[in-house]
This record gives sequence, C-alpha cells and structure tokens, in this order.
Amino acid sequence: MIEKVASSAYDRTERPGVAWLVLLLAAALVGVMAVYFLAPASAPRVTMAALAVFAVAGVFSLFAYAVGLLQFTSRAARNDVTKLISDTWGEGLLATEGELQILYANEAYMELCGARDVSGILPVERLFSGPPEVSEAIYRLAQAARGGQRHVEDMRLSPPLMGGAAAAWYRIKVQPLERHGPNPTLWAVADVTSDRQRQENVFQQLQHAIDFLDHAPAGFFSATPAGAIPYMNKTLAGWLGYDLTQAGSGGLTLHDIVANNGSALLAAGLGGAGEVRTRQIDLDFKCKNGRSLPVRLLHRVAYGQDGAPGASRTLALNRASGEQPEEDLRAAEVKFARFFNSTPMAIATLDENGRVVRSNAAFAQLLPRALAGGQAGKSAPAWPLLTDMSERDRAALKGAIEAALDSRGDVKPVDVVFEDAASQGERGRIASSDPMTARSVRFFASPDENAGKKAAMIYALDTTAERKLQEEFAQSQKMQAVGQLAGGVAHDFNNMLTAIIGYSDLLLASHRPTDPSFQDIMQIKQTANRAAGLTRQLLAFSRRQTLRPEVLQIGDALSELQILLRRLLGEKVELDLRHGRDLWYVKADINQFEQVIINLVVNARDAMAELGGRVQLRTRNVAAADCAALNEKALTPADYVLVEVEDTGPGISPELKEKIFEPFFTTKEVGKGTGLGLSMVFGIVKQSGGFVFVDSEVGKGATFRVLLPRYVPQASDIAVKVEAAKPTTDYTGQGVVLLVEDEDAVRAFGVRALGSRGYTVLEAASGVEALEVVEREKGKIDLIVSDVVMPEMDGPTMFKELRKRGVKAKVIFVSGYAEEAFAKNLPEGEFGFLPKPFTLKQLIETVKQSLG
Repeated sequence: MIEKVASSAYDRTERPGVAWLVLLLAAALVGVMAVYFLAPASAPRVTMAALAVFAVAGVFSLFAYAVGLLQFTSRAARNDVTKLISDTWGEGLLATEGELQILYANEAYMELCGARDVSGILPVERLFSGPPEVSEAIYRLAQAARGGQRHVEDMRLSPPLMGGAAAAWYRIKVQPLERHGPNPTLWAVADVTSDRQRQENVFQQLQHAIDFLDHAPAGFFSATPAGAIPYMNKTLAGWLGYDLTQAGSGGLTLHDIVANNGSALLAAGLGGAGEVRTRQIDLDFKCKNGRSLPVRLLHRVAYGQDGAPGASRTLALNRASGEQPEEDLRAAEVKFARFFNSTPMAIATLDENGRVVRSNAAFAQLLPRALAGGQAGKSAPAWPLLTDMSERDRAALKGAIEAALDSRGDVKPVDVVFEDAASQGERGRIASSDPMTARSVRFFASPDENAGKKAAMIYALDTTAERKLQEEFAQSQKMQAVGQLAGGVAHDFNNMLTAIIGYSDLLLASHRPTDPSFQDIMQIKQTANRAAGLTRQLLAFSRRQTLRPEVLQIGDALSELQILLRRLLGEKVELDLRHGRDLWYVKADINQFEQVIINLVVNARDAMAELGGRVQLRTRNVAAADCAALNEKALTPADYVLVEVEDTGPGISPELKEKIFEPFFTTKEVGKGTGLGLSMVFGIVKQSGGFVFVDSEVGKGATFRVLLPRYVPQASDIAVKVEAAKPTTDYTGQGVVLLVEDEDAVRAFGVRALGSRGYTVLEAASGVEALEVVEREKGKIDLIVSDVVMPEMDGPTMFKELRKRGVKAKVIFVSGYAEEAFAKNLPEGEFGFLPKPFTLKQLIETVKQSLG
C-alpha cells in the first residue's frame, strides 16, 4: 500500500469525493424506509422500484469496471506515485490552460514565486520581467505555447528570483500537453546558474592558457606539412615585426619567416609511422624589416599510421645575445640595474620584519617613510610601510606581504589609501594639486626566491588619479542616466500637454468670455502651460531642449538684466555687477542664458533670505593658458568667457556639492522649490558647449562659475535686424496636409484644428503608414506635419525615404526633444520645426507660413 505524502503543490485537476452525492443516496434510502410507515400499501411497489434502480446502477458499474472505465486502488496508487514525483521534482513545473488558467504548480515552482497558496502563483510571463532580452525570450516562449510548439530559452535575470546573488541564469522549457481543452501547456523552469558558471570558468581558463602562451618568454608557432603557419604567439610575432592578427591568421608561411633554405629543413619528414619526433635546430629567422634573427628551435612533428607528417609544434628561443657568456652576464646585470632604477613602478625587497632591503628610485619617491631609519638596519622599526593607513588596509597589506614571505603563490593585489599627506613623497605632491588629498596606492606582493633567505618583493602603483577618474566617471554616468530619464519623462509629458492645450484652445474657440465655463477652461490651459514649463526644465537638464543660439556680448546682456535681478533680490540683498574689459563674444540662446543667471541669483537670494547679504556678478575672459589656474580637471583648455555668481550665504557642505545639479534635489522646505533650477542651469550650459562649477566652504558663501566658449564672429553673423512682420489674423487656408502622429489624442486635435481652418487633412499613425498614404495620393499632398519619435519608422527616416521616392512636399517636424537631436543628419533648410507642446494658434500659423 502506498502512503499518501502531504505536498504543498497546487493541483486543480484533483477530484475529491462529492459529499452531496453521498447525502443524496442516504436521503433516497431514508425515503424508501419512510414509505413503510407513511403509505404501507405502496411500500412493495416503491421497494421494487428502488431495487430496480440499484440493480441497474450495479450492472452499469460492473460493465464500467469490465471495460476499464472504473478503477480502484491500483490506478490511485499509480497516480499518487506520479504526482509525488512531479511535486518533488527539482525543476519548477507549471501546467496552464488557455492564457492565464493555472492547472498545476509543483513545490519548486511555488518556491520560485514565493507563494504559499494558489493566490500567490504567477504565470511565467509575469514571473520573469527585466531588460529587453528577458522580455523578448519570454515573448518567444509565449508564442510557442500559443502555437502548441516546444521551445527552450536560457536567460539571465538580475536580481534573481531567490537568493542574494547579483544575477542568476534560468532555463525555461514549454511544451503542449495531450489533453482536451483550450491550449493546455506545461512549463518547466530550472536554475542553471552553476552550469553557466562552470562554462564561464572553462572559457576563462582557456583564455588564460591562450594569453599565457601568447606572452610566454619564448616564441611558439605551428606549421602544416605544406608550410602554412596557422598559429604564432605574440612573442614570436613581436620578434619578427609582424602584426599578430596577420601572423596568426594563416597569412604567413615558413618561407616568409625562415631565412635561406631553412624552411626545407623544417618540412623534411624524418619520422616513421606513428612516431613523434622532436629535433633541436639552430637557424636564422628573417624579420619583416629584412634583418636576421638567430634562433634555436625545438621542433616536434607527429606522424600518422601511414607515415604522413602532421602539423608541427615548434618552440623558438632567441639566440641574439653576444658570443661570450661572461660579457653577456655583465651586460645583463648593468641593463637590469638601469631598468630597475629607471622604471616608473615602485619596487622594493622586504625582509621578514617588513623592512626595506632594497628599493628603486620610484619607491623612495612615492613612499619615503617606508625607508625611515635606513634600509634593513637593525635599529629601524619593523613594518615601516604600514603607517598612515586605516586598520583594515594595514591588516590587508600585512597579510599579503606575509603570504609572499611564506612563498605562497597567487597573492591578490591590495589597494591602500594613505590618509596623512605627510607620508606622501614628491610624486604624491606633484600628482595632486591639493597637498592634503589622500593618496591611493595598489600593492602587489610576490615571493623573492633568489634572495637566499626569507624575503618578499613588492610593487607599488600610484592609483590616485585613476580613483578620481573612476569617481568622476561614475558621477557623470549617474548624471547621464538621470538626464535620459528626465528627458524621456519630459517628452512623454509634452505629448500629453500638447493634447490638453490643444483641446483647451478648441473649447475656448467655441465659448465666449461671458460663458461660465470659459474661466474653467482657461484655468486648465494655464495649468498645462505651467506644467510645460516644468518639462522645459527637465529637457534643459537632459540637454534635449531646442536652443536658438545667437552671437552675444555677455556684458550687454547682464546690464539689460540687472534691473530685473535687483527686483528679484529685494531690499535685504545687494547686487554688485563688475564687468571685465573687452569681453569676447559667445554664441548662446539669450533667453536660456538669462534663465541661467536668474536661477543662480535666486538661489543665492534664498540662501541669504534670513540675514541678507550681497550677490556679486563678475565677468572676465579666460584664455586657454589660464584654465589650469581654475583647478577644475573636467575643464577642457580653450578660450572662455567666465561669469561668476558669488554670495555671502552659509555655503554648501561637501556632501551637498555632489548632488546640487541633480534634478529634484533641493534643500528648501516642501512646497518652496521644485529642485529643477540648478539642474536646468547644468543642462543649458552643457548644451551650449560650456561648463559650470561650484566652489564653496561652509560659512564662507558659494561661488558658481559659468564658462561659455569664445566665439569669433563671422561675416554672416553681422546681419541687420529687420522688424518682425505683424502676425496675420487670417488663419484659414487651403491645401492637403498629411498629419503623421502616433499619439491618438494629439493626432485627433491636429486633424480638427486644421480641418476647421479649411485644410484637407489626411492622417497616419506611423512613418510606414504615411508612406502608404503618400503612395496612394500620388502627388496631391502639399505639406507633411510629422512627429519625430514614432514606432516602426521615425520621422527623419520617413523624410529620407520620401526624398528617395521623389516626393517634394514640404515637411514640418514636431517633437518634445530639441531640433538638434535629429536635424544633424538631415539636409539644412528642407524642413520646419515646431516644438511640443504647441497651441492651436502656433500650429495654424506654422502650417500657413509653410504653405505660403
């Protein structure tokens, strides 16, 4: 008898006994017995009828058992064993029916879901989500499941479903089940992380082996019996002066590298059937530049059972040294001493007490305190190297050196930070403009087997500059990622705001100012315009807004702006404006430049709101040779015009300085700032080709420096300002306009707006659909108004395809991103641009101007 094992798996196909059938049978028996008491006369007939019913049921049960439709203990036992195997299977098993109906999930799958009951079980499509490669794999599996096909996918998921690892690999199988019903499917999920790791380890070991062979101190190559060289290591290729890609791709032959008739000697077959022959051969190789290289070859060839030679394996030793070994030894010692003392890597030998036995000049320059008390003197303190560092670094470095002293191999490098600037040598002070900057050094330790006693070799590399670069790169990557996110959010909001503003204009056009709803609609439009201002700030930070640069004289621009700045500062804060002489020109968007100055001044005012103070605006030229004096490593040397905004506020702490340019970061109270002001300053300055820096100490105020590149005006920049023509009040027009927009609300608004002004409007939801409309209309379209970012085919790609097909219709692009983001790959002057969000009036005016 098979014991029933309790399982946490879920099985919807299990059918327990039906209680109501038992109750119904009991009620029938009680009813038959009641007839004897209530109607004795009818009792015989009722009894006969009941016996007949039970007899028929028994006959049918015997027939079902005979043909196998009804089974008892053997079938149940077999099903229990099968179910037990499925429930305890190591892989997660999930049986589904239709799209979302779950029939069965074993214990392993429920553990992957973290489910305790049926409510927590997730389908595979919902359980696995992540980057595009994961979503694409799940999509292929789902398509196979719907088509009733088998399919297998391996995918990497980070973070994994279970455990604390950074990532895990999963293998997911799907196959149809033989069962009547709507698309029954079996899913199997297995964790194959360990298999993947073994494969990666094997691959890395293979890569290491290849790398070791390529960089071995001896040359190595293989040659076919015909003389072709399919492989040559990097050492030999370097000796001969060949590029490794050419030498190792089968492009060379023995005749190309062996001088005189040496190739014939190597190709000569001197072995018998089944033998492996190794010969030592001294001959000359010929380098690519024509020079000879004497070598000693260990040449091995394996012969087949038929006596035919196979590919050779040959080791080459460079024999280009002098003829007398004594002179070679003395020359090698002198050469090594020169190399040891002139190498930029700090090298030293330590005794068992951590004292320096010998060191080169670079070590003395980088770590002078390690030489305190003399080199290896008995009076010198033990372990002088382990000073001015944290306890953790001290323990790690001492452990690495002791491992090398014990002749243990594979000692891992140790990164140490020297916290005291006094311990830094001349190199440390030169490498950093700040003498108190902590220095980073990477140490490598290895056994000194030739020292004659217990000793260790250490190698030190100054990694301070690399550490700073890594920190700056990480910060720039974070800012770039945040910028991309902000730009994407702003672009999507611009689509929605375009629809809100557009429909508000349509409603305002059909309501009089006296209408009670007019003010409500106007409030909606004004709120949408304020939201559009926030999206412009996000686009400014992500450097995707549309700029209209012009040649500026910054001194004139600030002079015109100072009246507004004094009003913004109020009575408690004083404004001091100081201009440099003969300021250079710059090229920037005047409105965005003014916004930069306003934001910096307002921030300074808010920092001094309680006690008041002074804001000083200074301008001057900064030549390329003077850029180093600003002490900003990210600044590219060039000619700049500098604008400094200095306040006498409380200053900025070092922790906040790293975050002030991030969007939505603010130190103001809730409701008193969006956190987008400085991020917009950062984006506008960067998009204009400049730099912005902040210099501040707590209690000493803050100084923001904006550097814009110098611009030398050209003849084309000197243009006479023409009075702008008055906008027309007639917005009606004629012509056929194709509106291409993937956002349904924006497209519907544009169709209504243009159609109500007399234009014939055709619409398309993508670039591909637009090409079909243009092909169908065959030259009837006068103007194409197209979005830039669309699925299937974007606007610029559609524009190029139209020109290839000879379509000459004018094109207006609309987008929430900057025009420069897509216009750089398109011919100039062949299209117009309308930034989102736009109003009904702006859309009509742009279309009317384009159609003339």
